[in-house]
Amino acid sequence: MLAPTAAVAELITAIEPWDDREKAHIAQTLTWLASTDDIHRRIPPATPSPHLVVYTVLVDPGAESIFLGRHLKSGLDLPMGGHVDPGEHPLTAARREAREELNLTADFDVVGAAPFFLTVTPVLLPAPHTDITLWHVIRGDRATPYPLDPGEFSSGRWHPFTPVPDSDPHLPRFLAKLTHALTNRSRA
Repeated sequence: MLAPTAAVAELITAIEPWDDREKAHIAQTLTWLASTDDIHRRIPPATPSPHLVVYTVLVDPGAESIFLGRHLKSGLDLPMGGHVDPGEHPLTAARREAREELNLTADFDVVGAAPFFLTVTPVLLPAPHTDITLWHVIRGDRATPYPLDPGEFSSGRWHPFTPVPDSDPHLPRFLAKLTHALTNRSRA
């Protein structure tokens, strides 16, 4: 296992799974990482499959809100994010995506800089493939406007910490895990 792959495996091993599904996704991802070093998308849209993706999830913890953008290609309301470039560390990718898509310097003080959640998602369009997504949480403020990259998103808005129709299928589980973490943090 090459150093970049080993670094990703170390990050994933440190994620505390929220439920049996995340536990299975972590196990599946660690098995995949042990079998290859070809983990970054090299040829858009789908080669290799699976490949690494990051979400940089903008939240306002005090307002219990998440900012999602209407993604042009998928038509879904999604967190900001994108593919991890070859040789790029996932945290570097999360910082880059925050800068590119939200025009901000990411503040990872909500739950820490490490990936908070991991998902394995089959994607059908524009070509069938699987995304292994590391979800990073960054701090936002509902009162601050966030200009989204018009090449990626048609619009964006804040949503309460409740399921959002037409979004990532794993978003409800992510929000449950985040709400639990924030509740426990405020009790500490």
